[in-house]
Amino acid sequence: MSRTDRASRLIAAPPEIVYGALVDRESLEAWLPPDGMRGRIQRWDPRPGGGFRMILTYLDPVNSPGKTSDATDVVDVGFAELMPPERVVHRAVFESEDPSYSGTMTMTWHITDTAEGTEVTVTATDVPPGIDQAAHEAGIASSLANLASYLEAADRPTAG
Repeated sequence: MSRTDRASRLIAAPPEIVYGALVDRESLEAWLPPDGMRGRIQRWDPRPGGGFRMILTYLDPVNSPGKTSDATDVVDVGFAELMPPERVVHRAVFESEDPSYSGTMTMTWHITDTAEGTEVTVTATDVPPGIDQAAHEAGIASSLANLASYLEAADRPTAG
């Protein structure tokens, strides 16, 4: 049976700016890794049919063993759809010898303009069974919080 995980967040930035952070290499490296991880993009091809390879490193691998190695998750992400400024669809495959992490997970980033800001909802479908649902939803929420902090800090006027 297919599993769906989701999380949403209101972000104080316009939809075009949010969309830009979803398709910019440096931005993704800054905000996508959830708390307790850092990320580095190895390969980058920002177009439909292109994608990226991200190495996520656990800051405390003892309490958070990785899917690829003791300290890492390596994920190949394809850009299945780029629809500015409304939606980005990723197809993610984890590099792992453990079959419970196999398969292609689809992550759809919906961007909705609201009177209060931009609502970003992430829906992950076909989540591999080895990924704990509560931990995954917390990870998505953490990435969204990082995205909000990243974009909202960028909008602050500088002193000077």
